[in-house]
Amino acid sequence: MKEIPEKYNIRIPNDINVIYSSKKKIIVIIGPLTKKALKLQTQLLIIKSKNIIKIIPQSFFEISNNKQKKIKALQATTVALIKQLIIETSAILYQKLKFVGVGYRAFNVENFKEKLLLFKLGYSHFLYFKISNKLNIYCLKTTKLFIYGNSYQNLTQIASLIRSYKKPEPYKNKGILYDTEKIKLKEGKKA
Repeated sequence: MKEIPEKYNIRIPNDINVIYSSKKKIIVIIGPLTKKALKLQTQLLIIKSKNIIKIIPQSFFEISNNKQKKIKALQATTVALIKQLIIETSAILYQKLKFVGVGYRAFNVENFKEKLLLFKLGYSHFLYFKISNKLNIYCLKTTKLFIYGNSYQNLTQIASLIRSYKKPEPYKNKGILYDTEKIKLKEGKKA
C-alpha cells in the first residue's frame, strides 16, 4: 500500500473515543458531550498507538479508473466530516445575531407548550419562529440573539433562516446581521 499523504490523517484528541466498523461502514465518535455516527464511503485505518485516523484512498465500491479524481474528493470530504464530528462531540458551537434598525426586536414568547420567538422587523405583522429541540436560542437583549448547540449544520441552517427574514441592506445598514459581520455601505443615487 502506498503512503497516505499527511492531509488525509486526522489526530484524535485524548478525550475522544472512536469506534469503527468496516463491515457496516460506520464510524462512531464518542466525546465528552455527545456521541455521533457517520456512514462512510471510503475505508479507514485507525492507529491507536499514535491516536491517528488515516483515510485510505480506496472505496468500498468498485470504481473504474476514470473516477480517480472523485476518490480524492471523497477522501477530502471524509476528512472534513470526521474533523467536524470531533469538534461537535467535544465543544458547544454558537452563533450570535444582532438586529440593526429602528424597532427591530426579538422576544421570547412565554405561556406556550412550545418554545417560540417573536420577531418585530418593521413589517405590518409579527413573525413567529418555533425553536427546535436540537438547539437553544436566547434573547440576550431585544436586539441580540444567541443560538447554541452541538450540531454545526443545524446551527448554521437556523441562523441563516432567521437572517433571511430581514437580510442586511447595503444602503441603510439595516437588517439581521451576524455578530462579527460588517456591511460595506453603498452610496445612493445623486441628484
